[in-house]
Amino acid sequence: MKKIQIKDEYIKLDQFLKYVGITGTGGESKNIIKDEYVLVNNEIVTQRGKKLKSGDIISIVNGDEKYIIE
Repeated sequence: MKKIQIKDEYIKLDQFLKYVGITGTGGESKNIIKDEYVLVNNEIVTQRGKKLKSGDIISIVNGDEKYIIE
């Protein structure tokens, strides 16, 4: 599991996906979120503005990599 430190209180899900390199653009982030490929704390999330905070675990459906917000 990769630990990701953020400077602010939270980061939005679509911004996070770009920040860690899962997607290259906001459009790609929007599409994989809309298509139900993103899990936050083991639940599918379809809100691209979902606020991620310390302790949240993010992964991609059928992906090997997991990320935790610190």
